[in-house]
Amino acid sequence: GDALPLQRFPPSSREPVPVSNPAACQPRRLPARPLLRPAKVCRAGDAYTREKFKPQPTRDLEKEKRRLQNILATGKDEVEDEVAQVFVWKKEEEIAEPDRFEELMNEIQERREFLAQMEALGQGKKYQGIILTEISQKLHEMETIDKKRSEEMRNIMTKAFPIGNKSNLQD
Repeated sequence: GDALPLQRFPPSSREPVPVSNPAACQPRRLPARPLLRPAKVCRAGDAYTREKFKPQPTRDLEKEKRRLQNILATGKDEVEDEVAQVFVWKKEEEIAEPDRFEELMNEIQERREFLAQMEALGQGKKYQGIILTEISQKLHEMETIDKKRSEEMRNIMTKAFPIGNKSNLQD
């Protein structure tokens, strides 16, 4: 149960040959630089100096509160200014009407194509009532937009070119 001997004993006819450890035979070399620095050198360096406090620009706490309230209320983080948002909304409202008319035309065309595909597959009767109802709703919305546009055009034309009243003609 003991450890094995480090030397091997040869048979009795030979002399014992010592087994040498290669690391033990070589003299130890000292490193070129010492591994530990003296305390004076450590204190002389920047290791023990604190960084100077550099204040960051302050935040607008009221703006931050509004932003966080908006995130909790809507789930979105809107970083745009309110002025820019109002301008964008007005611009979208002006553009929305012409685009909506085109969208309705595209939606009607898509529904007609879908109905044609279903008729080709033999399912036309199943979808015909639904698709025709949707198309009629889209046409009704297009008529409403068209009436609104024509009324606006009439108002613009009467303001730009006023037609004389009968009282103006008689004078």
